[in-house]
Amino acid sequence: MTSTSGKESGLRSVRHTDGYPKASASEEERGIVKPLPAGRFVDHRDGEAGPEDPTGDLAYNAEMRWEAMAGKGYLTPVGSFFVRNHAPTPRIDPASWTLRVEGPGVERSLELGYDELSGISPQVSIVRALECAGNGRAFFEEVHGRQVEGTPWRLGAVGVAEWTGVPLREVLERAGLKGSACGVMLESLDAVRMRRPLPVEKALEDDTLLAFGMNGGMLTPDHGFPLRAVVSGWAAVASVKWLGRIVVSETPLFSPWNTDKYVLTGGEFGAERRIIEERGVKSALELSWPVRLPAGRHVLYGRSWSGQGAISRVEYSVDGDPWRVARLFGENVPGAWSRWSFRWDAEPGRHEIRVRATDGAGNAQPDTVGWNDLGYLYDGVVGHPVEVL
Repeated sequence: MTSTSGKESGLRSVRHTDGYPKASASEEERGIVKPLPAGRFVDHRDGEAGPEDPTGDLAYNAEMRWEAMAGKGYLTPVGSFFVRNHAPTPRIDPASWTLRVEGPGVERSLELGYDELSGISPQVSIVRALECAGNGRAFFEEVHGRQVEGTPWRLGAVGVAEWTGVPLREVLERAGLKGSACGVMLESLDAVRMRRPLPVEKALEDDTLLAFGMNGGMLTPDHGFPLRAVVSGWAAVASVKWLGRIVVSETPLFSPWNTDKYVLTGGEFGAERRIIEERGVKSALELSWPVRLPAGRHVLYGRSWSGQGAISRVEYSVDGDPWRVARLFGENVPGAWSRWSFRWDAEPGRHEIRVRATDGAGNAQPDTVGWNDLGYLYDGVVGHPVEVL
């Protein structure tokens, strides 16, 4: 597996190969198309956390259960990939869909149909993680004793896939990108027209992609069909799904998704509203939460990831004992994740396992994370509860 490779995808003739059946009509009415079996997902669609989006609409979210990744390969199967929607998943006919590129930052407006866009060369495939900025939000309440509004993700709002498409740069250049261009607004075709701007410098990076393929098949509806952005290293809010419009400006751009939400505010940030961009370093065990295990020797597995490079070191500690080094194995793609394992002789009783990672740039998971009012970017070390019988 390579992290970036130029290749013809042939995706225009590929059927959906996600490996799961179509959801029932009643499930679709709840805003997500694919089935959400309890063994693979925590279903966050009941609205108990309250409204999260700037529109006041309830989110339509499903969290991957980490135990569902045990024994799986490097990539997250499409049928287990988390879902973060700001509105119900739209069903879009590619025959009538177009992507429009316009604004004062380009020389001319451009409109591309599905076949035109998926025929642009070069096509590339990149292996990257997507992670919601709110992943880990539940730990703010556990650590600080204060409830945060929003979906109470633990660590399952993350996934790694191979994304196939064309660099966003190629499309912007076809529209005659001006030297004065400053901001690039990506706009969704969902019910709330979710939109998030990028600085032009980020939009032009080699691994900022307009993707129409995922894990060797076409995108599925919940993951952005017919076209989504993949913005490497940044919180997944930047990787807008169901793209229909790109506006290029000569001045900075703003939307509710970089002013009202997806900003760091409160706590140490005070009244500042710092726009969220890069992700930090996190780790998770491939175990249920909490988990019960029989006494005896176990080999425990997990994954660590960073928005800023490959993982270079993973350590673990049981019940506050000294940190020990875990064994990294397999692929370790920058911007995706690394797998690791360690042996543990489990004795009866209640235990806590803590894992921390460091990436190649020297970024390490902190012991704790300070408060912010919206509960974003919790990358602190967490204690995984284990009961040994």
